[in-house]
Amino acid sequence: MVSQEEHSLEKPGTYIDFEKMPGHWVLAQLGKRVLRPGGLELTRQMLSALDIQANDRVVEFAPGLGVTAQMALRCNPASYTAVERNQDAAKLVRSYLEGPNQACIVGQAGDTGLPSNSASVLYCEAMLTMEADHRKADILQEAHRLLDPNGRYGIHELCLLPDDMPEIQKAEIQKALAKAIRVNARPLTPSEWRVLLETEGFQIQTEAMAPMHLLAPRRFIQDEGFRETLRFIGNLLRHPTALRRVLRMRSVFQKYHNHLAAIMLVGRKSER
Repeated sequence: MVSQEEHSLEKPGTYIDFEKMPGHWVLAQLGKRVLRPGGLELTRQMLSALDIQANDRVVEFAPGLGVTAQMALRCNPASYTAVERNQDAAKLVRSYLEGPNQACIVGQAGDTGLPSNSASVLYCEAMLTMEADHRKADILQEAHRLLDPNGRYGIHELCLLPDDMPEIQKAEIQKALAKAIRVNARPLTPSEWRVLLETEGFQIQTEAMAPMHLLAPRRFIQDEGFRETLRFIGNLLRHPTALRRVLRMRSVFQKYHNHLAAIMLVGRKSER
């Protein structure tokens, strides 16, 4: 159920034309709340593997609309800090926070300004995919710095299949995604995601994958519910430019459906 307070807050992208807006904010403007490639189910698996307890200090990078933040907060951690670079998204997340040990700061995931060893759990979703390879490494290095020894780190991202995909095919898919969603998406293969985490000092303990069905009807209803799905469709039909954008995104997802998936990895911090 969407609260009245949430309806009154501006969603990211409010003042940007639908044609120029990043694809995930197009969906958010139309009412979609779950913007993760593996849907709520893969998010639940990530949170289960992270096993947030009452004594945990949780940090989330790029909480977006705050759906996972609310799920994590139900575990009643000792503290929760979100790092979000979008001002409007940060305001939305703050509307879910209560108490002195819950905060959402505006900043960059690769350089948060938070103290070293200030988190026992850290996670991010659908963020590293949108970064260049060197920025991915910067963000993982910051996560490593923030976590306690043996701290838990989780990601939920888009991935490419198969592992031995030729570079020319990777470039083709990345180019098509970037054109459709207006973000320079650079998903990796499962083995590349694993190597990235291991190189930056994380021992992988849990892995799961799911189909990338972000705009598939069944997944949409599973994530949003029937009533909110109908609301989304109504909003879509009232905005022809947004409709064209969503259809283009869906067309790209369908064209490459055999090569797109979602991956979830959870690891522990180790010495590099």
